[in-house]
Amino acid sequence: MFGMLLEGFGAVFTDPLSIVMIFIGTTVGIVFGALPGLTTVAGLSMFLPITYAMSSGTGLSMLTAIYIGGMSGGLISAILLNIPGTPSSIATCFDGSPMAKNGQAGRALGLAVFASLIGTAISLLFMVVLSPTLANLTIKFGPWEYFSVTVFALTLISSLTGKSIVKGLLSALFGMMFATVGLSPIDSSKRFTFGSLQLTSGFNLLAVLVGLYAISEVLSTAGSEQEKGQIREYKMRGLGFTLKDLKGQGVNFVRSSLIGLGIGILPGIGGSTSNIIAYSVAKTSSKHPEKFGTGIPDGIIASEASNNASIGGAMIPLLTLGIPGDGATAILLGGFMLHGMQPGPLLFQSNGATVYQIFASMILSMIVMALVMYLGMPVIVKVLKVPSNILLPLIVVLCAIGAYALNNRVFDMWGLILFGIIGLAMSKAGVPAPPFILGFILESAFETNLRRGLEYSNGNFLEVFTRPISAMFLILAIVSLAATLYKQYKPKKATSEE
Repeated sequence: MFGMLLEGFGAVFTDPLSIVMIFIGTTVGIVFGALPGLTTVAGLSMFLPITYAMSSGTGLSMLTAIYIGGMSGGLISAILLNIPGTPSSIATCFDGSPMAKNGQAGRALGLAVFASLIGTAISLLFMVVLSPTLANLTIKFGPWEYFSVTVFALTLISSLTGKSIVKGLLSALFGMMFATVGLSPIDSSKRFTFGSLQLTSGFNLLAVLVGLYAISEVLSTAGSEQEKGQIREYKMRGLGFTLKDLKGQGVNFVRSSLIGLGIGILPGIGGSTSNIIAYSVAKTSSKHPEKFGTGIPDGIIASEASNNASIGGAMIPLLTLGIPGDGATAILLGGFMLHGMQPGPLLFQSNGATVYQIFASMILSMIVMALVMYLGMPVIVKVLKVPSNILLPLIVVLCAIGAYALNNRVFDMWGLILFGIIGLAMSKAGVPAPPFILGFILESAFETNLRRGLEYSNGNFLEVFTRPISAMFLILAIVSLAATLYKQYKPKKATSEE
């Protein structure tokens, strides 16, 4: 395992382009994370087309670098503007902003970056160790097992993303519906093409990803008043904090990182939840809970260590089962597929060298993230002052160029606009987007493995329940739906009793 990791580092350091792309990707991620209104997912979807012209190792290294940078960048606006740059930095505002108001913005930034570094390091360690082991356990999967895993992924994502299980499931089903347009995966029958030659190829995954996330966010941002805040001045000498600030924080670092790791593994939750949970646990466990919210290191460390630890956690089910843990890893799943790699049990056998190159690049990205944040903070802060009327059109143009360049089809540009409008409508209606993306991506695996399973069993669908692993995932899917229904029913019942 560690020998393969060393080979991965060798592949990264012998390819100057990989190092450059890691640096660019990390910086881009930090900027997108720091800008309120733009998210890590938007950054990933916008730069996904650029990676198509690169090798799979270099392209995916850049995408994972954006992921790591984006999860960290939100702390900047959370501390200096009291506006979380990303949902994963909400809890950072609770103590980061009060510390900045007290004239200690540099200290808050320094602690937040260091906590992000530690949280990422712990999660990547678990990712490198656990992923190959889990992949070996799932290597015996057949069509029915893959079918059941896909069902579990769809129910879990749709039930955990958003407040309404109905909207979540509908979102996933709509995604699957759009994925059926074109040729069927096994017999290449035309479906829902309406005589259009362009629709025969179906909707391009890239156009769906970029449109649903990047374009819809641009439309939403352009149509709403932007929340603005006064950027607080700061001075940061060295790392911005002293060893005294870290005294007694060891348990907080480890506990918050493990919370982020565990929640990251659960599909559909991610850093947006883990930072709040870790903050709450830190406050509950503290000897001085009354100080939380006044500007203390404990709250900043808990939030940033946990949200960055969710990175490695979300990557584990993506790599071993092909199940994304959050919206960002849904884009990464699309990135893997664009580069001809299918995440799942066979990934480590068929593309082991590339996977370990990605592992090595993520470790390097973690270090680059800390260096860029500490050394480039004055420049990054200035990005917060860029007017949206300059930034948004630039993003749209770059997205359109990327969509067209993939297949040289204007149709994909129209698809970009179509899914941008769909994404905006879903946002206005409170329908979550990640289940749509997951439905679109997983529909092919769902249909293909169902049909293969029926062929192998001579049309006997009941065989899916007789295979232990397959039955286990179906039971987990039912438990996931039942738990979500219970959570939604319980508050209503309590309210009616009052």
